[in-house]
Amino acid sequence: MNLLMNLIVAVQIISALVMIGLVLIQHGKGADMGASFGSGASGSLFGATGSANFLSRSTAVCAAVFFGCTLTLAFFANDRGARSSGSGSSVLERAGAAAPVASAPPATGAALIPGAASAPATVVPAPAPAPSASSGTGAVPSK
Repeated sequence: MNLLMNLIVAVQIISALVMIGLVLIQHGKGADMGASFGSGASGSLFGATGSANFLSRSTAVCAAVFFGCTLTLAFFANDRGARSSGSGSSVLERAGAAAPVASAPPATGAALIPGAASAPATVVPAPAPAPSASSGTGAVPSK
């Protein structure tokens, strides 16, 4: 299977490069019009109309090969993903099953301020007032 995938990728790359070359070689629709106003003859290797037909047909064949390789690679990638995972039919379902989301406690205090330090602030309780020994008010009764 790996050899087949490598072969398809190689054919896809070669067809893409050939298609780029064929598109760059072709003349535009208005290329012959400028030649008629004195900038030289508009002759080509295959004749005036033969080059457009040959190059456009070659480009169409390369495009068909490229799209066929792309569809084949997409089919193999989708088929391989479904067999290896086993659970879920879409990418989102497989990702949700693989990584459960842990809930964090809501942020309070300084953590809500943008740009605050990422370390949680520690809350120090205020010390309780010391009971006065001289007066009976505020003192803890003993048994």
